Amino acid sequence: MEAANERPERPGKRRRVSSSVVDMQSAIAQPGSIKINVTGAYIIDHDYDGDGSSSGSSPSHDADEHEQTHQHHKRDIRLPNHTSVVSHVAADIGGSLAKVVYFSRENGDAASGGRLHFLSFETEKIDDCIEYLRWLQSKHKATNGPNETNGINGTMKPEPKLSVFATGGGAYKFYDLIKSRLGVDLSREDEMECLIRGLDFFITEIPDEVFTYHDEDQENVMHYQSARSDVYPYLLVNIGSGVSMVKVEGPSKYQRIGGTSLGGGTLWGILSLLTGVTSFDNMLALADKGDNSAVDLLVGDIYGEGTGYEKIGLSERTIASSFGKVLKRKREAERTAEDGGTWVNKGGYGKKPPVPETNGSINGDTTMPAATITGDSGRMFKPEDISRSLLYAISNNIGQIAYLQSEKHNLQRIYFGGSFIRGHQQTIHTLSYAIKFWSKGSKQAFFLRHEGYLGAVGAFLRRRPEGWGRRGSVVEEEAVK
Repeated sequence: MEAANERPERPGKRRRVSSSVVDMQSAIAQPGSIKINVTGAYIIDHDYDGDGSSSGSSPSHDADEHEQTHQHHKRDIRLPNHTSVVSHVAADIGGSLAKVVYFSRENGDAASGGRLHFLSFETEKIDDCIEYLRWLQSKHKATNGPNETNGINGTMKPEPKLSVFATGGGAYKFYDLIKSRLGVDLSREDEMECLIRGLDFFITEIPDEVFTYHDEDQENVMHYQSARSDVYPYLLVNIGSGVSMVKVEGPSKYQRIGGTSLGGGTLWGILSLLTGVTSFDNMLALADKGDNSAVDLLVGDIYGEGTGYEKIGLSERTIASSFGKVLKRKREAERTAEDGGTWVNKGGYGKKPPVPETNGSINGDTTMPAATITGDSGRMFKPEDISRSLLYAISNNIGQIAYLQSEKHNLQRIYFGGSFIRGHQQTIHTLSYAIKFWSKGSKQAFFLRHEGYLGAVGAFLRRRPEGWGRRGSVVEEEAVK
């Protein structure tokens, strides 16, 4: 992918191509004081630098030195024109996940700019997250050198400490722990302001970050958007452990107008009980394989096979009741078992269900009974069908509430963010369909490729970046001194 075209430079002026000693001292002494230059920013895969060559600064290379108890996002953001020292990292610590954003120079060369890296930890493994930050500290110190005379009036360089800007509830819950472990000041940033700042950055500065979903276009279901400057107003639906819905009318003009407690934490918790799977990604993988019609009561089940209630827009595949078939099928099985006969399973008739064993596993999750996991004839509901049903139930609920809030507050653009989505196509399809269905196509759902990192990016960009709003506006340039 190529970087966006930039405005031609005015005669007698040029962009800075290297960090000065003054800038380095300022960044070290006042973390976050250096504006991040986002001019020419674009998305790249880890092993591709946009020019056709691999980059040694990719997380897949850097992290080899550190035990990986985290998950790297599969795409970085290249910042080819940021050459100044960055002496801070950012973390958004939520109820389920801690998300980290940090900057590294491209192949260690300041003149080549750098990139933003994105990674996440389960919040219950916050110790691993802190150790990773400590590892980044040591690399920062090694890169920027120990205390020494800088050659200007014989003054000494400040010690190159890496500071942490944190947001989310964990910025308060783990404040003392992080501060004592890392030995640095921890700056706590407002959660809502960070979410909005991060989303505004992605919308206005990063081409192909935002996209819409179109299931009618099977060859190209995701339509990527150009960076835009006409941002406001919009509705932000941030789906983490729970869901917050924020009306945004400007950079500092926002209001939380609603939400729901039924979010990613709900899916994670209930599926861990019903299927025994404990990894969120494994739950999404199960849902990909599932058939919700084995669990959900559909309109076609009520009106008859092949028949919907088309007069009010309900097809035979529309879900009339999530998990609506469960009680009926369980009662049928119990009655059959009491008669000592066979019981009806989806595929036909079989023997009375065996007593579950406890040696089954899915992708390393070993807490689920074997009879439920392995596909024995005694299984009544497949874990993949349960997963798909619950994913639809929660996503549809969020989508409908988002529509109602957007209608109430007259908002046409709805941005979905948060780690619940994770680029998962079923989730994106369900949220997009809900907005399209309820609004009759008058409102648009937008998604992001870094949807889980809005807060972390907002904390990282605690000052408005240099060149902010450059797409569609004048690029500020520095005079040659």
